[in-house]
Amino acid sequence: MTRQASKYLLILLVYFFTFLLLILPILTVFSEAFAEGFSAYLHALQDKDTWKAVKLTALVAGIAVPINAIFGFFAAFCITRFQFPGKQIILTIIDAPFAVSPVIAGLVFLLIFGKQGWMAPILETLAIEIVFNTPGLVIATLFITLPFVVRELIPLMQSQGKEEEEAGILLGANFFHTLVKIILPNVKWGLLYGIILCNARAMGEFGAVSVLSGHIRGKTNTLPLQIEMLYNEYNSVGAFAAATILVFLSFLTLIVKIILERNIHKR
Repeated sequence: MTRQASKYLLILLVYFFTFLLLILPILTVFSEAFAEGFSAYLHALQDKDTWKAVKLTALVAGIAVPINAIFGFFAAFCITRFQFPGKQIILTIIDAPFAVSPVIAGLVFLLIFGKQGWMAPILETLAIEIVFNTPGLVIATLFITLPFVVRELIPLMQSQGKEEEEAGILLGANFFHTLVKIILPNVKWGLLYGIILCNARAMGEFGAVSVLSGHIRGKTNTLPLQIEMLYNEYNSVGAFAAATILVFLSFLTLIVKIILERNIHKR
């Protein structure tokens, strides 16, 4: 086989697997959503519980993503700029969500914050309900999305070095001015890219959130959980109509990601 033929064969394989694993499932979602006609699709989209699930998904992501963005930035800064005991342990803990099953993570949080959990007496005294409530969903999402921002920034900060920061300090800049004028501008595209990945993962999280939610319709169901509930009730059109909302949110995230990548390449 010639080199040219090998090239086109590999390209065809890439297109084939892209179509099989990405495009075909998306087409199937829309096909099932419109299986009973456009009016049935619109009627399914008017379901109040589905839109409550959309709002809850946005709320959970809106809380978890900024927290992980702030944590990820300062964690990456400390890891790349300082030497301290336990540094490798911190890196291992940050990578834990990649290795631990989301369902296992949800069960662990259930053992910690549940009514029979370790923190139950304190939470009852303070009248705080975490499990089967929005705070539990936020905690689960925080854990699952923890690595995305910090792991995006660590190699970027390592490659840039700290010469500019040291020069700023030598010229009399304090930490705040160094942060605003030097550090953040140098990593802003990587930070935004990590935030986008974190947000995408937060919106689609199912396993850990499912364990801690209790599947309470209209209260603790995020959009992925609402889709599962509708499908289990044999409401196929409603389930896939809700799935199209998640697809549109994914497309929006993808568009922002592409714009950011173009800006990064230009710079």
